[in-house]
Amino acid sequence: MFKLGVIVNPYAGIGGSLGLKGSDGEAIRTQALASGAEQRASLRMQRTLEIINKLEQKIEIICFAGDMGETAARNAGFSPVIIGSAQHNPSEAEDTCAAARALLAEKVDLILFAGGDGTARLIADVVGTSQPVLGVPSGVKMHSGVYAISPESAAEIVKQLLTGALVNVAECDVKDIDEDAFRNGQVRARFYGTLLVPEDSRHLQQVKNAGTERDELAQLDIAQEMIDHLQTDTLYLVGPGSTTQVFLHALGLQGSLLGVDILLNNELIALDVGAPQIVQQLNSFSGPVKMIITAIGGQGHILGRGNQQFTPEIVRRIRKENIYIIAARGKILALDGRPLLVDSNDPQLDKELIGYWPVICGYRDRVIYPVGYLPGDH
Repeated sequence: MFKLGVIVNPYAGIGGSLGLKGSDGEAIRTQALASGAEQRASLRMQRTLEIINKLEQKIEIICFAGDMGETAARNAGFSPVIIGSAQHNPSEAEDTCAAARALLAEKVDLILFAGGDGTARLIADVVGTSQPVLGVPSGVKMHSGVYAISPESAAEIVKQLLTGALVNVAECDVKDIDEDAFRNGQVRARFYGTLLVPEDSRHLQQVKNAGTERDELAQLDIAQEMIDHLQTDTLYLVGPGSTTQVFLHALGLQGSLLGVDILLNNELIALDVGAPQIVQQLNSFSGPVKMIITAIGGQGHILGRGNQQFTPEIVRRIRKENIYIIAARGKILALDGRPLLVDSNDPQLDKELIGYWPVICGYRDRVIYPVGYLPGDH
């Protein structure tokens, strides 16, 4: 019997689609819930567990009651063993720590948790490297190297453990950023510790890396290429990232480095918008709409990390052919053949987006590169 401990932070990633750049703190959580934000962490854990439940091996799910694990497990077809419950309503950081301590006492084979970098920090504080763990990515900030690429990739890693494959475990970095600084356009990421994680380079998310001086020069060329192809009376949704920011700077505009901005006729008409504001613009604008996004260095994600304002509804309305991917050639080469990744929180949309896409890498410089997920995902 494989004993799988499950922890869900129900509020992880709750501010992503609204452009709140995190979910830490009661004020942000209250604001997100009041604005109709989706609690997606439990559903993402459920996606992982549904795949695992199809295996013939005997699996025992051990977790806290309610939204901290039980709901996802029961919805995935398991009858979990309940070993505790949250002492706060809604659950707080102390409850996540309590769940981790309880699972340690149960001597589970693996702790599978759904959350973001803040959740990883809490689990690292309790578990350290005494217990193998694996994250189902559900947050807004995803700088740590302890997460699978997607819920389906998490299932693939667990599947290898269940079927007796020789899976290495390694100490992987837990990183987090200052959310208050993040909301002011500054990225202050720091190392917090390590967790012992099943290592699979195909399915485990890479730690985000910073750009190089050569990349910065390429970004200027990319900016000029994009400017040369801008069309009048066309709405451009410009995603977050340093590459898109250089593009806006080249137009003489001051965008929001970490938010989504809206461009029309070389002027910014909206800054740092969330999904509701984007939908409002789409409903009121009758002309063509295009999206400009970039890849996260090291990880390769183009959707689902830091730009959750682009919800599945919005991406479908814009359509694949109207999405520009811009990334320095060095950033693409650093992927070492791994595809650019989509994790939109809609598996069907992710399937629709796979394929070979043109990527603008410089001035009059484009490559064709695969976008999708890995074998076994979805």
